[in-house]
Amino acid sequence: MGTSLRILHLFASPFFSGPAEFIAQLALVQRSLGNSVSVAIDRRRQLAYSEELAAERFRSLDLLDDSGLELSTQPSFGGPWKDMARLHSLDVDILHCHFSHDHWIARLARPKCASLIRSLHAPRSLGFGTPKADAFTVATPEMLKEMKLRRPGIRSILHTPIVDEVFVPSSDILGLRRRLGLWGEPIIGMVSTFQKSRRHMLGLKAFKALSLECPQAQFILVGDGILEKDLRLEAQRLKLGENVLFRGYQTQERFVEILQALDELWILGLGNDHAARAAIQARACGVRVLGVAEGALRTWVDEVVEPNEEGILKAHRRKVRRQVVVPSKLEVAEGILELYAKTRGESAFRT
Repeated sequence: MGTSLRILHLFASPFFSGPAEFIAQLALVQRSLGNSVSVAIDRRRQLAYSEELAAERFRSLDLLDDSGLELSTQPSFGGPWKDMARLHSLDVDILHCHFSHDHWIARLARPKCASLIRSLHAPRSLGFGTPKADAFTVATPEMLKEMKLRRPGIRSILHTPIVDEVFVPSSDILGLRRRLGLWGEPIIGMVSTFQKSRRHMLGLKAFKALSLECPQAQFILVGDGILEKDLRLEAQRLKLGENVLFRGYQTQERFVEILQALDELWILGLGNDHAARAAIQARACGVRVLGVAEGALRTWVDEVVEPNEEGILKAHRRKVRRQVVVPSKLEVAEGILELYAKTRGESAFRT
């Protein structure tokens, strides 16, 4: 890709969720291609009641930025001004922002000669109030179309989730299921934070109807969040017993194992990452994926479902498997590096 770049990703969150995995995987590939890459995160908030903290994960990958940026949406007194002063003094070629807070900080105080790139991970981030940047990446084809309408002439591309090589089918799925304490047929899963937008309540009701047809079916809920108590009560009310398992928040190897053990994954709603990463991860593990018509799910699922019990059950019974081509991590990273290269020595808004 030519000259090595000094790249700083800005991610104003303390949690390894949403686009965090995309950022980590992208940064690793960028570094493997000879670039100097680090990731600045929200270093002020250090308590997590449900999700995994990002600092340790990025530190273990030797990606955690040590420039002293606070980058917090709950800043200390004077925090944003201190961040702007520190950021302006840094010697970097590319500032790649992922949330609105870090985009505004970078827009106001980017270092001289640095290009400013913004990745938009959800539709709500794209609006007339979105700060300017030299180039954008977006999570869905619909967002790309809207970007070209709102910001004609600004460079923009579609970004695809980068899937780690650990997401592969199990070589011994029966043994894996025994180790995980799973015995059902089929085994259905949902893997997301317990929030209203993810429609876990609908998932439980659809699974109840499915269990009347398939008494040996199991439903695995991976995640945690504010609705966990309500979901457990609903499972009890539906008398699902051991057919529903709450497996909590899972990371790394155990998360991969649970995906590998599934027959089918249901994605019934998205949060702050509309690139549909979980759908691609599950497909890589050989799992059939059903999803609602949100974000990039339309591109990656085996079948799009209506967000109701009947729609989910009809799609489950059809057993459709669709062939899709997922870009490799190298293709995704090289596409973004090419976008960076096109902004060097030019700017859409420098004065």
